[in-house]
Order: sequence, then C-alpha cells, then structure tokens
Amino acid sequence: MMGFIPYEVTAQDKRDFERDGYWISPKLIDDETIEKLRLAHERIWASDFDGDGYPMHDVRIPENKIALRKHDNGWWINDEVKNVVTHPDLGRMSADLIGESSIRLWHDQVIYKPSAAGQETMAGNVGWHQDYGFWKCSSTSNMVTVWIALQDTDLSNGGMRTILGSHKWGVVEGSAAFFDQDLDGLKQKFSGLGEWKDEPCILKAGQASFHHGLTFHGSGPNLSEQPRLSIVAHLMPGDTVYKSGRGRHDNVRLIGPRPYDGQPFNNEYFPLLYSR
Repeated sequence: MMGFIPYEVTAQDKRDFERDGYWISPKLIDDETIEKLRLAHERIWASDFDGDGYPMHDVRIPENKIALRKHDNGWWINDEVKNVVTHPDLGRMSADLIGESSIRLWHDQVIYKPSAAGQETMAGNVGWHQDYGFWKCSSTSNMVTVWIALQDTDLSNGGMRTILGSHKWGVVEGSAAFFDQDLDGLKQKFSGLGEWKDEPCILKAGQASFHHGLTFHGSGPNLSEQPRLSIVAHLMPGDTVYKSGRGRHDNVRLIGPRPYDGQPFNNEYFPLLYSR
C-alpha cells in the first residue's frame, strides 16, 4: 500500500511494550493516506460502501449527536480501511512486539468521537477496559490493538489513556467495560489490582498506539471543535483458535454455523497479515 511508512521495531521498543503494555510508533501513515482515511470515515457513515458486500452491522449514527460512533470490520466495506488494517507491516511490527511468529486480523474498528465542546457530558467517554474482556472466546490473551490517529490527538480531543503495566494483572473479571462511561467509578473498581499509573497517549496524525489485549485503557470526552477520527486494527497470533464457554463475540459466527472448541480462526474473515 502506498502511503505506509516502514519501521523496524527495536529492542528498546519491545522492552517498553513489555514494561508498559503499550508503545507509540513513529508516524506510519503519510498525509495523503490520512486524508483518504478521513474521507473513508465520511463515506462509511453515509453508507457509501466499496464492493458488493454487506457491513457486519447496520451503520447507524446515534440519535445523540455527541455519542461515540463505532463500526466493526470496516475493511469489508471500504478499500482504504482494508489497505491499512491488513497491511503486512502492521502484522510484522505486532509480531515483534508480542513475540509471535504470525499475525491475523481479528477485526477492525472505525471510531468517530464527535465534538462535545462547551458541554458537560460523559457521552464520549470510553470506560476503563481490557480489550480481551470482550475476546475470551479466543484461545490467547496475547493479542494487540493498533489505534491509528487521523489527526493530532491528546486529552483535549478525547485521546486514549492507558494504565501502565496493567497487562501484567492478568484477565480481570468485569473488564469488558467499554460502554460504562463512569471512569471514576471504574477506577475505584479496578485500582486495587495494582499501581494505577494513568498515562495519556499523545499522538501526531499518522502515529499509532500499539497496546496489549490486557492493558486497561479508556478515554474522556472530545472537547475540541472537531471530531476525533481513528482506524483501529485488532490483531491476534496466526494460530489462535476458538475456546467455547468463555464468552461470546460476533466473530465466532464467522468460522461457521456450528463452531467447535479448538476451531481455528483461519478463514478469509481473518486474513493473515504476516508470517515469518
């Protein structure tokens, strides 16, 4: 894909990721591609899709105009999103960071956080959560999320915050709290698990935050005048399989009508990005 800026993960990058549970990359996407991805947002929310496929879910803009918009598997319906979230370099970098030999796409997310400037609201909040809290149907928690900023992003426009080292706390009961907007209440719930070191992910447009599937993270409202846009790739080791009885996820239906314990997530819905 034109517009992807190659980068080799260093030994220090790996140490930082292993220590903190997240790592911020240099700029990976050039300005032209950033603009294409911002246009992809506009097209997706207008139900202007590429190809003849159907979206995983109905594309709906919430009645509350300052509520978060989120769509899964945007790569099915938009070529620009597909080019980014299935790029081999994302797979290679993720494999290096989490110590795996191959990487597949678990799913992507197209996330749009509207402006709530001048309003006191929790409508744009994303609760403190572990991504793996939603993914227990997969056989490993050694997964990684790549959050790509499509504009300069900090706390003023609802940027992500991570809890340093929280990936070492293991799988936490009740951590599927993305939609619980009470950040203070969730902090009280989870802060006894370890030291609560809240660090903002400050990104320039085109940079990405790579965070482990067990790293607690959340975000507050977008108080800027412009929407905050991102493209997110959730990635898994290439040999990940389905584990029954540990939670539900819509991706399970994509491996067949009667999934069985140990069935690999290895068909065309879960493309292989990288293999050594």
